[in-house]
Amino acid sequence: MEQLRDMIARVARSQAPVHISGESGTGKELVARMIHESGARREGPFVAVNCGAIPTELMESELFGHKRGSFTGAVADKKGLVQSADGGTLFLDEVADLPLHMQVKLLRALQERAVRPVGSEAEVAVNVRVISATHRDLGKLLAQGSFRQDLYYRLNVIEIRTPPLREHPEDIAQLATAILARLAQANTLGAPPALDPEALRRLQKYGFPGNVRELENILERAVTLSDGKHIAADELQLRGDHADSAAAPPTPGTAGGVALEQQMEDIERRAIREALEKARYNKTRAAVLLGMSFRSLRYRIKKLGIE
Repeated sequence: MEQLRDMIARVARSQAPVHISGESGTGKELVARMIHESGARREGPFVAVNCGAIPTELMESELFGHKRGSFTGAVADKKGLVQSADGGTLFLDEVADLPLHMQVKLLRALQERAVRPVGSEAEVAVNVRVISATHRDLGKLLAQGSFRQDLYYRLNVIEIRTPPLREHPEDIAQLATAILARLAQANTLGAPPALDPEALRRLQKYGFPGNVRELENILERAVTLSDGKHIAADELQLRGDHADSAAAPPTPGTAGGVALEQQMEDIERRAIREALEKARYNKTRAAVLLGMSFRSLRYRIKKLGIE
């Protein structure tokens, strides 16, 4: 974590585009926010865009804005998300999910430093620093032809990798302490509960397919099940055989192995269902519990096939 913070401090001094790569749940948006807050644009807006959560037919309007009457339902002029980030930072999360036609338009906007709202004949100048992120391998997408090479080089001037939690188990104790302190404050518990030595050992041996996000979910559940003072190993309720494995999750194709992506989707599906149950199936409240926008939650529900 110290190495990552040092890299963030260095990158924050420049205005070059940054691409953050890493598995889901490793804190890519947190890194982007830290770069913004540590740099010269800290007084400007930080606008996060989940490229995978915007319907394709609305993507151009959402990113670049539109003029009144430009299409059915456009009852007023609307500023796009790129314009909203003017003077600050535009964070393009899951940028690999952009369809090819939008990749072309985004590339032009970045090159010209201007956007053209839907239905407008004039371009509007914008001054933004772009930080992008994805959990997918952009190199493979380039080879497959599903991501433009010119856009890749425009976005990937500086690359930061957020490592999966299983690669730095020595940081788990500090992360758990910070998470437990936040949970104690949110639940008005007073002093945060302490992890028993065996509980910490189990966490440090766990594979964490869902990374830090999964650690947060595990600790939130454990706090609920504990006596409020100590968290025992069995109160962690670690799933599967990962609790006793320091290795990475099983490789697809091995005996009994499950693809990492499938494991992550299962964890995400479970977390969304738990949030929906807590919120009595009110999606707006569930989105707040999960720390995401209503639109993102609706997209994930559809993608994961949650009834």
